[in-house]
Amino acid sequence: MAYLDNIAVFVRVVELGNLSAAGRDMRISPAVASNRIKELEKHLGVRLFNRTTRQLMPTEHGRVFYQGARQILDAVDEAEAAVSALSGQPRGTIRVTAPLGLGRRLIASGIPEFHDRYPDIEVRLRLSDHNVDIMKEGIDVAFRLGLLEDSSLRMRGILECERVLAAAPSYLEARGEPASPHDLANRKHDCLQLRYPGAKDYIWTLRTPSGLVRTEVHGPFDSDDGDVITGWALSGRGIVNKPRFEIEPYLRDGRLKVVLADCPPLPVQLAAVYPHRKFQDPKVRLLLDFMADRCQRMIRDILTGR
Repeated sequence: MAYLDNIAVFVRVVELGNLSAAGRDMRISPAVASNRIKELEKHLGVRLFNRTTRQLMPTEHGRVFYQGARQILDAVDEAEAAVSALSGQPRGTIRVTAPLGLGRRLIASGIPEFHDRYPDIEVRLRLSDHNVDIMKEGIDVAFRLGLLEDSSLRMRGILECERVLAAAPSYLEARGEPASPHDLANRKHDCLQLRYPGAKDYIWTLRTPSGLVRTEVHGPFDSDDGDVITGWALSGRGIVNKPRFEIEPYLRDGRLKVVLADCPPLPVQLAAVYPHRKFQDPKVRLLLDFMADRCQRMIRDILTGR
């Protein structure tokens, strides 16, 4: 078992690029991770990494060994999943990721209840508005608001979510209310954008009476945290493009107001995505079923004011 543990540490170091990140991911210290790599190198009789001050790069031997090691760990996961399915007692660890706002509102609060139902399943949650590389980060399930672009992943749709454009009354009093999408495109208004490497939200696609209009929007600042953008909108700093359920309480109490109601953004799909090989894993399917039902109920309750 120690040898398999050493292999698991090696794989995570390759995928994450350094000992500290791999150690955090596996809940061991960098020193323990380093010792496991040394034991593996001693056993194999080769050097697996070229060490620099910032990261570890696999040697040619390391790259070759990684391919086989990854297959070994995948095979072990599949074997454990098969045993869990036969025993009816799913166990193990699930790595989950979600955007910050979605994760805080819908996912994080449900994990303790899920663990109460299935105490042999551990859940490790990572919240980030960055587009996490599921395969590289070893993620089992990612909850996302958007379109699935990676065909190497499976997707389970949960709910189509209405989006709206909204701003604070103080902003609209100072800047006026946009009358058409053209008012957003000609820099007449400040648009608050979720931006990170690879983000595409500087283009807003709106549904107008005459068809879809792709509008290039502008603003004096942006953020990679969706809740920060909502906070800026509440303080009167601009117009925000958000799933309605995220800002419904502010719309209901008047702190935000929908603008361009007859030209709403395209809806966004709430979905769970996961690697193909996880489809038959009982614990993953349990989490998907639990969270899909919970998200649907919670969003309905938010939108109806329950």
